[in-house]
Amino acid sequence: MDAKKVINIYNEYVMPNYTRKGLVIKKAKGSWVYSADGKKYLDFFPGWAVSGLGHCHKRVVKAVQKQAAKVMHVSNNYYNEVQGELAQKLSLNSFGGKVFFCNSGAEANEAAFKLARAFGNPQRNEVITAHSSFHGRTLACTAATGQDKCKLGFEPLPAGFKSVPFNDKEALKVAVSDKTAAIMIELIQGEGGIKVAEGSYVRFIRDLCDKNNMLFIVDEVQTGMGRTGKMFAYQHYGLEPDIITLAKSLGGGMPIGATIVQKRIAGTLRPGMHASTFGGNPVACSGALGVFEAIEKEQLLKNTVQMGTILRNELIKLKGKYPLIRQIRGMGLMLGVELIVNGPKAYEYCFAKGLLINCTQDNTLRIMPSMAVTKKEIMFAMKTLEKAISRC
Repeated sequence: MDAKKVINIYNEYVMPNYTRKGLVIKKAKGSWVYSADGKKYLDFFPGWAVSGLGHCHKRVVKAVQKQAAKVMHVSNNYYNEVQGELAQKLSLNSFGGKVFFCNSGAEANEAAFKLARAFGNPQRNEVITAHSSFHGRTLACTAATGQDKCKLGFEPLPAGFKSVPFNDKEALKVAVSDKTAAIMIELIQGEGGIKVAEGSYVRFIRDLCDKNNMLFIVDEVQTGMGRTGKMFAYQHYGLEPDIITLAKSLGGGMPIGATIVQKRIAGTLRPGMHASTFGGNPVACSGALGVFEAIEKEQLLKNTVQMGTILRNELIKLKGKYPLIRQIRGMGLMLGVELIVNGPKAYEYCFAKGLLINCTQDNTLRIMPSMAVTKKEIMFAMKTLEKAISRC
């Protein structure tokens, strides 16, 4: 089917709640995607960070195909082997907690909110988040998100959430009350413009939660599974949160989410209090085990650090040449280029020349290539990006 026919079908039958480019992707492999009209694109924002290993990684594909031929779904009132294996893998690679499985980052955050409410109730039922944060599209996640534009048209939103300026210890301290059950942040705000949490701020949150018997929740939906050069971003800070939430790169392209909880509070959600019909699906879990296998056997954390350094250095060179670049931010292969002008023009030029990136907060170019990206691919992207910036 050609691109025009596909787009016409979408126009007729698919709800128009996304802004789509005129690109119909027919296949993808590694850092490259191929359109229905024969064009080739270098993907430096693969699937909104879902394809963290690149598209159709061989280990993920093999794991999914093998499991799909055995059993595709197991109800959660029974046991399935691969769900247990994945829970063990997540626990041993994080802080030794227990895992709830679901299908997306929003669902993982919903589970964290419900656990926090159950932990704090009846007196405490409030979660504090940060301005410019993004935690998902459900009503509760929308209420938690610290961006007013995401909330327009959906009022009244669920109560029990408030947000304060990011990296502002005093504002956070003032916001805490006898109703506060938890504090939730992203260590790198993705949709918020690749803003990184300061070390002293994160330690302050941990101490504040400890002193007030509150839960510290870290949304690792975008930073998790090696994106920052460590398996989880919190590991850069030398402390442990009480809960982390995961999705995106966890499944290597398969829909999966996970909430990892410290064992001392894991029993807060008892049987019947929360569930997910498809959560922990054997095929999705097998894909996630394939992600772990690839990261470990192909030394992708090491590659993320090495390629992230190259990418950052190239971006810093561009900053030295073009004053309209205000700042380079991020960790590993999660980097942002903040401009003093609006970014859509640069984004559009890159798209036209075969480079897929993202523009967020109007002026920040979000660059997040796969963990298996090569230096050659980075240099190719930088040539295109420089031409784009020079035209702004």
